[in-house]
Amino acid sequence: MGFLSKVVAKGESYSMDDFDKQVRQRIQTGRSNTGLDVNEETAMKFVTVYSCLRVLSETIASLPLNVYKERKGGGSDKAFDHPLHELLYLLPNDEMTTVTWREQQIASQVISGNCYSVITKNQRGLPIDIYPVPWTDCKPFRDQSDQKIKYRIMDRGKSEVFPADMVFHVPGLGFDGLVGYSPVYMGAESIGVGMAASEFAARFYGQGMNVGGVLEYPAAMSDTAYERLKEDLNLKGAGLANSWKPLILEEGAKFSRIPMPLSEAQFIESRKFTRDEICGLFRVPPHMIANLERSTNNNIEQQSIEFVQYSLVPYLVAWEKTLNWKLFTPAERRAGYYAKFNVAALLRGDYKSRQEGLATMRQNGIINADKWLEMEDMNPIGGTEGQSYLVNGTMIPTAIAANKNNAGKGGE
Repeated sequence: MGFLSKVVAKGESYSMDDFDKQVRQRIQTGRSNTGLDVNEETAMKFVTVYSCLRVLSETIASLPLNVYKERKGGGSDKAFDHPLHELLYLLPNDEMTTVTWREQQIASQVISGNCYSVITKNQRGLPIDIYPVPWTDCKPFRDQSDQKIKYRIMDRGKSEVFPADMVFHVPGLGFDGLVGYSPVYMGAESIGVGMAASEFAARFYGQGMNVGGVLEYPAAMSDTAYERLKEDLNLKGAGLANSWKPLILEEGAKFSRIPMPLSEAQFIESRKFTRDEICGLFRVPPHMIANLERSTNNNIEQQSIEFVQYSLVPYLVAWEKTLNWKLFTPAERRAGYYAKFNVAALLRGDYKSRQEGLATMRQNGIINADKWLEMEDMNPIGGTEGQSYLVNGTMIPTAIAANKNNAGKGGE
């Protein structure tokens, strides 16, 4: 089901060949110094890049995304009755859930620096459908006739131009304000090294000659002796069950073992270094892609919290600002409506530390019993027991303390 049939857009004379040429120019990074072509498509076949992509896209897609309305006296409440709530929290369109939509959008943003979706609006200008567009099928540009940003999108061989308010676009780092830089393009050399090492290892095991040892004889062997030795080696030396069994050599034969060439060339160490470099490119802690060499039980929790603070938050803030800009009307924004991700679950510590923190909040009158239960995904108990706020017996408001002091002075 194409999205162009559901929206009104301005068509213009623009061929598929023209669009294909621009797309090739955008994704073609040329050959790296390793001799490999490094682009968004080939990079995704490299396991470290794909792992980082999954960590970021799946984590953000799993976060609750709700619509809130600010209270006049401070604070906010979830706006379940707002039309955007179902689009963002459950179904952005009639073909996918919000998890699928966000996974596609974040994956596009991580790998290419941009993500795009077409926004379908009703007659009142309110969004009723958000449909993703592959980043290769969309090109932002500034229209020279009116100096406004527009988007040229290809769908089924047709070129359509959309105004900016009909396209949900979250760009990454970029200096022109229109298109974000591709991390794959910027880190092509490091990714190329990793891809080359991976291909070399695969070809080594699949095509390379790996001789485990050499038998040296001082003189030529007869055909009979050669066949007997070969049969004996296959019988006693081949297979896992015969590993490390001793060989009986005759007639001055000498056995020499050939070490693993990949180990000699520090091949494994170079692959680890490249893996860490790519993790740094995408700002994903190495332990989240199964590299636990520098992680311990004492620091892995802190690393996970830093992942939220320094890796996810930049994406989340950019998304929230764009959602509030493109999906809410100016009147709704003035009324206090906004969209926000909930990262509280990712910032939780271990169970004991979390309960100690909640107990401190409870004892200082910040939360009541029902709020505590709600934060732990349990049902409230209601009534006075659940709604009452408690404070330590020795703690009283400063105003009451001042009144007591004044009353004591007056009685003297």
